[in-house]
Amino acid sequence: MLEYPQIDPVAIQLGPIAIHWYGLMYLVGFAAAYYLGRYRAGRSDNPFDHEFVDDMIFYGVLSVILGGRIGYVLFYNFSSYLEDPLAVFKVWQGGMSFHGGLLGTAFAMWFLARKYKVNIFQISDFVSPLVIIGLLAGRVGNFINGELWGRQTDVPWAMVFPGAGPYPRHPSQLYEAALEGILLFLIVWFYSSKPRPMMAVTGLFLAGYGLARSTVEFFREPDGHIGFIAFDWLTMGHILSVPMIMFGLLLLFLAYRQAQPE
Repeated sequence: MLEYPQIDPVAIQLGPIAIHWYGLMYLVGFAAAYYLGRYRAGRSDNPFDHEFVDDMIFYGVLSVILGGRIGYVLFYNFSSYLEDPLAVFKVWQGGMSFHGGLLGTAFAMWFLARKYKVNIFQISDFVSPLVIIGLLAGRVGNFINGELWGRQTDVPWAMVFPGAGPYPRHPSQLYEAALEGILLFLIVWFYSSKPRPMMAVTGLFLAGYGLARSTVEFFREPDGHIGFIAFDWLTMGHILSVPMIMFGLLLLFLAYRQAQPE
């Protein structure tokens, strides 16, 4: 068994102002998206320039934070926030939903598509490889916060998480960081490094994330106030990820079907 590193969730304390590691992880994700976006801007297979990347980051920050928080409240803990509505604003305590952030990002991409008069899938194909480092950073933030831990296990790398009882558990946050972050980034980044049919990169990202998340859900402890949805293994994460997998595979199919010469 490994010892869980007791990392102070507060990275920097400036008098009454506390800067949390969880918030810094979001900053890492947005910074990575910005620099990766500027690196890829101007390629011959997309119509975007550095000005678009600046707009993308501005609207992306708003959509991810608002969508992620609203999604968590609606999908995972609605009754709790009805009792304490002001807790919605305590984002430094964690509680962000990827699926909510994805819906928020989709709205931002729709807005940018109208503004720049391009197809929304041109934008989503450009954005998809850029957001994955943010997923990796977010899971590291979950690990530092000691939240979203895994199920009880006796594997050699199990850890006892503060607040999760005395039993060793899977460090599922690190599993997600590896699958949804490192592996997915490598696959989508190198796949998108060459021109692909429109919708293909988006489809690969959606299907890849859904598969990675669904896999880790078998090791992750379901939220205590929700538990298993059915069969003692089906979780809310599974239910939200399956449509992503199906839609991603559909986009891949349509992308290559339309790319075939008649």
